[in-house]
Amino acid sequence: MQADASIFKAYDIRGIVDETLTEDVVCAVGKVLGTMALERGVDTFCIGRDGRLTGPRLSAALVEGVASTGIRVIDIGAVPTPVLYFATKHFGCGTGVAVTGSHNPPEYNGLKMMVAGVTLAAEDIQVVRRRVLEEDWRVASEPGKVDRVDVVEHYMAKALDGLKIERRLKVVADAGNGIAGPVMMRLLGQLDVEAVGLYCEPDGHFPNHHPDPSKPANLSDLIAEVKRTGADYGFALDGDGDRLGVVTKTGEIIFPDRLMMLFAADILEKHPGERIVYDVKCSRKLVDWIAEHGGVPTISPTGHSLVKGKLRETNAPFAGEMSGHLFFNDERWTGFDDGLYAALRLLEILSRAEHPSDVLAGLPNAVNTPEIQIPTKEGENKAFIERFREACRFDDAVDVIKVDGVRVEWRDGFALARASNTTPVIVVRFEGDTPEALKRVAERFTAEMRRVDPSIQIPE
Repeated sequence: MQADASIFKAYDIRGIVDETLTEDVVCAVGKVLGTMALERGVDTFCIGRDGRLTGPRLSAALVEGVASTGIRVIDIGAVPTPVLYFATKHFGCGTGVAVTGSHNPPEYNGLKMMVAGVTLAAEDIQVVRRRVLEEDWRVASEPGKVDRVDVVEHYMAKALDGLKIERRLKVVADAGNGIAGPVMMRLLGQLDVEAVGLYCEPDGHFPNHHPDPSKPANLSDLIAEVKRTGADYGFALDGDGDRLGVVTKTGEIIFPDRLMMLFAADILEKHPGERIVYDVKCSRKLVDWIAEHGGVPTISPTGHSLVKGKLRETNAPFAGEMSGHLFFNDERWTGFDDGLYAALRLLEILSRAEHPSDVLAGLPNAVNTPEIQIPTKEGENKAFIERFREACRFDDAVDVIKVDGVRVEWRDGFALARASNTTPVIVVRFEGDTPEALKRVAERFTAEMRRVDPSIQIPE
């Protein structure tokens, strides 16, 4: 069996359909995953897909491959990725695949995978690749039964259970023509809220804007609609519904690490002294905030699969990462990243306030840079980070953290350099309490990068 190595990423399988990601490869991956599930004593496998145009045929290939191992398949159809995660809990199997390209361009698609309660990442995904190449899978005498089941009503009932809306608010929900729009509007329709839908009809062409709320340019239509309608605030979901972006009524973007402050404070009221997990990209302000509110800040490598692993390891009641993946793991939810559910919890918190946008805007903030990407040759990004980890010296810093790259913390700022797990770039980010602190942190850190490797080209 041939399979392009480039599609086996750190957090998922992803590629250009009919070029690097073919139906034959997806079917083969299904055979391996079905086999892995059976080896772990699992007898049921859930499959869902997002709204991409190539979703139906890739999902059909995956169902064929999984069922060929003899395992029972539950096909839940076109749903947000969090609904697939919910289905694996609902049916008690902890095993499933979302066929999704997430926020990538229309020509992409991919697979987010869980087996026996573990989200596959890093080496686990390379194991899948090796087994595909070696055709290391079971072949049953009869294919497993395939049942088509609608679990959206069950998901909605769970998501709305215990939700308390104190005051009627007006909100704009932008789904970017991703798969999450209809479910989001159905959820909001069950609540005492005035909801304005924006691009909530799934369309795999993504005709209005790219469904990636982590990029400010993709939030411009949402900001305009919030201002036009006089809404209290607005939120946006990514293409498969597992990430959340938020804007205030004045158009300020509340980045996920600030949003996590609001969720952490709320969670810690009922879970004092518990861990709150954040990824290495998040602001120092979040770290201080968690400690001030009686929690234990716990750092994780970047990547939804890796944050999920840290959540499983610590059993923390809440986790999040800078890209907008938010994980509620308390008595009300079940520990997977879910932009729709995070939007409901945000609505609950903000409904207690007379001026919701003021609550959002009042969260601690710092002066920071966007992610700076330094292109490298394939593999050189990881090689540089390894050299930098060994050779860098920051005797003037409060802390040097080497969980995922190198994060250096001073009393008034931090700097981060890490190797991207998806593209051959070094990702750098700087933050300071003031513009002066930001400038000093950036100059100090980049000087050390150049000392370790004088040839490195860092964009100004």
